[in-house]
Amino acid sequence: MKSILVIDDEPGIRNTVKDILEDEKYTVFLAEDAIIGLEILKKETIDLVILDVWLPRMGGIEMLKEIRANWPVLETIVISGHATIDMAITAIKLGAFDFIEKPLSIEKILTAVRNAFQVKELRHENARLKHELLEQDQLLGSSRAMCEIKKLIKQAAESNARVLITGENGTGKELVARHIHMQSDRKNGPFIAVNCAAIPENLIESELFGHEKGAFTDAIARRKGKFEIANNGTIFLDEIGDMSLHAQAKVLRVIQDMRFERVGGEQSIETDVRIIAATNKNLQEEIVQGNFREDLFYRLNVIPIHLPPLREREDDIAELAIHFLSKFCNGKKVLTPDAIQYLKNYSWPGNIRELRNAMERIAVLSSKNELDKSSIEPLLFFNDHAATIQNQTTNIDDLFELSINDAKEKFERLYLLYNLRKTGYNITKTAETIGIYPSNLHAKIKKFRIEAGE
Repeated sequence: MKSILVIDDEPGIRNTVKDILEDEKYTVFLAEDAIIGLEILKKETIDLVILDVWLPRMGGIEMLKEIRANWPVLETIVISGHATIDMAITAIKLGAFDFIEKPLSIEKILTAVRNAFQVKELRHENARLKHELLEQDQLLGSSRAMCEIKKLIKQAAESNARVLITGENGTGKELVARHIHMQSDRKNGPFIAVNCAAIPENLIESELFGHEKGAFTDAIARRKGKFEIANNGTIFLDEIGDMSLHAQAKVLRVIQDMRFERVGGEQSIETDVRIIAATNKNLQEEIVQGNFREDLFYRLNVIPIHLPPLREREDDIAELAIHFLSKFCNGKKVLTPDAIQYLKNYSWPGNIRELRNAMERIAVLSSKNELDKSSIEPLLFFNDHAATIQNQTTNIDDLFELSINDAKEKFERLYLLYNLRKTGYNITKTAETIGIYPSNLHAKIKKFRIEAGE
């Protein structure tokens, strides 16, 4: 049974509200002022507070501040017989769920209470799902490097300092960013991930900061940007090394002022957001080449976290492989010692992402329950063997034997694989080399089912 604390100095209102709520099977506590209300909160488990603004000894706004400071997840409905717009705005800014003017009606009270509990239940469900997702995406590994990274994550989560995560593709940069967010005081706020490499340069500013209606040709309505959506949470700027210098200047200004304007807008919008950035590039080299702002680098690089490639974490390969295999086959298949050693000897150019995909493939395609080296080897490099079979047609004469669409697709896949291998599967560099947007390259990789390390 949910419990509600009603704080009002008028006995008639207290008792009326009590009768209404008890008819709905709520447990109701009453207090004639904020001081008594605080004592009740310390002794009882309260799910919701209905709070009058005008109270003796301590005003309702001061009481609301106490609730936010000591019971931050406790919903509060503020009521007043002398309401002003400024007072309502102040109450909502301080975290009140709703503001109701007197005289109170049964309908208003019950609607506000039901809505408050619905929102609270949604938040609890959201937190539960986030926790489950976090457990599913564990930061596995007990190597010295991973122990240091986990320690850094914990330290970073205890502050609002900006974090710069570096490492090769597939090393788990976004997972680290999510763990920092979920272990921080902002865990109940949004986590907004932005892949800077996947957004065309002419749209990145609108994506980050939003735009006003009519700001440009396709701006048919006002749109909030990621910085606005991430308010009171965390924004994760992935592949920030691929952001244009113009957009970098805008991000730098947000970091300095914690405010921005939408594209085409004049209103300054405040934001309270924690920034975590990531890149697979050496930003100091990018600074020398004139591709990245030095001042932005030092603003972002408050807490640096470097994720080593899997080939430098040999001790973690067995733990990760066993975890992924168990996940994909519900523990029905096991790896023998020689299979584990074989996995350790491989360089894993696609890092954890490649290992995860390989274990999923082995779980699905292997008919054995005990997997030794001989049983996993052909499946581990299944895509290479498949590519060899599928792409035997590599000279111009053989291509003439195919339909035009098949010939085009075979050549395009070979062409993409060739250029991806040349750049070590660096999406940005490959896209630059072949003259397309990274987002288009991502789409082609998905279309042709190309995986890192293929």
